[in-house]
Amino acid sequence: MPMKLSNVSVVSLAAVGTLSGCMVGPNYKAPEVKVNPSFTETQAPPTTQASKVTTVASPPVEWWSTFRDPELQSLIQRAVKENLNLKQAASRVRQARAQAGVTGADLLPNFNLDGGYQRAHGSNNVSIPLAAFGASSGSTSGKASTPNGKLSVPGQVNTAQTNSGQINEAANPGGPQSPLGLGGLPGVSTSLYQVGFDSNWEIDVFGGSRRAVQAAINDIQAAEEDRRDVLVTLLAEVARTYVDLRGYQRQLQIAKENLAAQQDTLDLTTAKFKAGFVTDLDVARQATQVASTAADLPVLDAQIRISIHSLGVLLAEDPNALVKELSTDGPIPPVPPEIPIGLPSELLRRRPDVRRAERQLAAATARIGEAEADLLPKFSITAALGFDSTRPKALFDWSSRYWAVSPGVSWPIFDAGRICFNIKVKDEQSQQASEAYQQTVLTALKDVEDSLSSYRTEQLRHAALVDAATAAHQAVDLAKQQYDQGIVDFLTVLDAERAEFGTQDSVAQSERNISTDLIALYKALGGGWEVMLPLPQND
Repeated sequence: MPMKLSNVSVVSLAAVGTLSGCMVGPNYKAPEVKVNPSFTETQAPPTTQASKVTTVASPPVEWWSTFRDPELQSLIQRAVKENLNLKQAASRVRQARAQAGVTGADLLPNFNLDGGYQRAHGSNNVSIPLAAFGASSGSTSGKASTPNGKLSVPGQVNTAQTNSGQINEAANPGGPQSPLGLGGLPGVSTSLYQVGFDSNWEIDVFGGSRRAVQAAINDIQAAEEDRRDVLVTLLAEVARTYVDLRGYQRQLQIAKENLAAQQDTLDLTTAKFKAGFVTDLDVARQATQVASTAADLPVLDAQIRISIHSLGVLLAEDPNALVKELSTDGPIPPVPPEIPIGLPSELLRRRPDVRRAERQLAAATARIGEAEADLLPKFSITAALGFDSTRPKALFDWSSRYWAVSPGVSWPIFDAGRICFNIKVKDEQSQQASEAYQQTVLTALKDVEDSLSSYRTEQLRHAALVDAATAAHQAVDLAKQQYDQGIVDFLTVLDAERAEFGTQDSVAQSERNISTDLIALYKALGGGWEVMLPLPQND
């Protein structure tokens, strides 16, 4: 049955990995990063419709709730529970914890229980050197005889036999190069019963194994931060896709309203043509406008379906599972009136990718010490205890016992520079991790500044588009009035209708962009993982 690696096990490994004492390699110190006291792109746009961005407070943890959309909140809650990418990230955390258990096991002694039975018969055609039995160099015979199946060695007393008439030495035959052969003593059949255990312990004198445990614990923490980063991405992806869906639905609604208005105009123009008040050119132009607007509807409908499919996959469901739930039109989630974003220094403590990069740097630093430990002696203790007997009944007699204790030391003298090169590899990996951490910090700051700039700019654009849409609507009314009065031609009416439809569609897109830009800002700020569900344990 596999053993479970619980939280207690990880805590124990952490305690072992941080024991004081002599440990090779550099001690890790978290890097200090200097950042600006505040974000530069925080100036609110000069419009009353804009949300105010402030740094007086940290961003909300459940930022998606600020959109006040129950459907969005429901989708996010389901995605956090079921998303497959998030489940894979949780599995990687459990994998890292299990790997830490494997690494920590090197600090403890190994115990093996063994037992067995062996039946052997030595070849009659094997000659045994007299030196194997301590014979004097002056002996004239170089062979041991086996009259009547019993061993007789010149110059020796036949005391090698046991009470059972069998010889213990033959029950433990040597390898292919043994003078006894693979079967043991010549012409002798032997049996041996054995039970016992052995142990081996490599003492971590210089802390190489403890450095490895430190690295493994940092790997666990990095995996946890990776899971949080996956969650932050998931929250933003669900919210962005949902806002896109509502935006496409709004554009489709606008297109349908304009299509209906243009069709009414076409019907009116056709009636005037039949009455002889307009030419067939006016009818053809209006028919073209109607057909062009109608052509936009399938494209928007396809985008709506694609968004619903994407949301279904994010919730680990069939792509069409949410069609019925989300096909009904809904408003674009509005942004809140005030958006706190905190300070850059808080960003580094909150962004999971920054926290992950810092833990990866700590792990790379610990592995330098693990590599340097290979330059130093390794001390070990090997022990064995058990029972040997050629008779089953005597196996557990006290006289059948055997034991052995063997302290040892090994020190690499020549390895063609392998250890030194490996240390250089770990040094370079640590340097790469340090630079990756700095790059991650800069990227995090850039993401926030870019998101603030996009959000502020889009609000200014939206305000201008609203004014343009109002003016375009008035232009259509005036163009139709003047056309009825014969002041302008029908082309002027068409141009005014096209401008109105374009500005209305642009306003809808801008509203969607404002919400998605705010979602990008929340993602850049790295929030939301604080409400993550508890990390699942091993089954």
